[in-house]
Amino acid sequence: MDLSYMKPLLEQAAAEGKALGSFTVWALDVCQAVVEAANLCKRPAILMAGKIEARYAGGVKNIVRLAKLAAENSDMPIALHLDHAEEYGFIREAVDSGFTSVMIDASAKSFSENVERTGAVVEYAHRAGVTVEAELGRIGGVEGNIDVRDEDAFQTDPDEARQFVEKTGIDALAVGIGSVHGVYPFPPNLNIPRLKNIRNATAIPLVLHGGTGIPVEQIRASIKNGISKINVCTELLITYGQSMTKTQSAGGFRYSVPNLFAPSKQALKELFCMRIGQFGRE
Repeated sequence: MDLSYMKPLLEQAAAEGKALGSFTVWALDVCQAVVEAANLCKRPAILMAGKIEARYAGGVKNIVRLAKLAAENSDMPIALHLDHAEEYGFIREAVDSGFTSVMIDASAKSFSENVERTGAVVEYAHRAGVTVEAELGRIGGVEGNIDVRDEDAFQTDPDEARQFVEKTGIDALAVGIGSVHGVYPFPPNLNIPRLKNIRNATAIPLVLHGGTGIPVEQIRASIKNGISKINVCTELLITYGQSMTKTQSAGGFRYSVPNLFAPSKQALKELFCMRIGQFGRE
């Protein structure tokens, strides 16, 4: 199956009262683990890469090649999303290379500049049928090259969200409701009342960044109140790294490609199955 555009997948998830898992990928085995989990769970999924992952893979064109290779025999729709991109030229390159969804993150700019930069990306991406996600509010923590300190983070204003959606024509909005990129330095506490107000003020799918470590009951509450896509990154890296360490420290371990890498791929696949199930359960 060819890569799918993200917008109809998000709209279907929203209509079903579910959310799609968006998982950071950087290599073929990780892409394959996501796709295999999606097929086991019979749910669509999103492969996601930012600038760091694209650079690691040798560029956005290679990320597209890996995603297409992993998805070619999939029974379920698989989208490919560019995460937290700030430069217009880089986003254009991703669109031209075959990404089916892109995120323009101008959340550090003023409201008017965020609107202007986002609108330019929407105009270009929509000509190719590519879905556009943007961010309003600032989500704390570290994501790729973006590092937002606690004092610089702020939650999304519902009235500004309404104006932003109307002015830009975006397909999905990443909202600040108390989530954090990376490992949480404090117990997660999503602002569900604010999320409800944002949902009532907008008519597009909403996105939750910082999916690592959020309790299941808060995940379910966020989906019930408008979240249609949940990004997960740090949890994958931790799982992959810990699995590889455990594999090498086991008695009798001998180095070979399957001995070293297969257990970590399986650990990721199990994590993806768990998360896809949590996000897609009514």
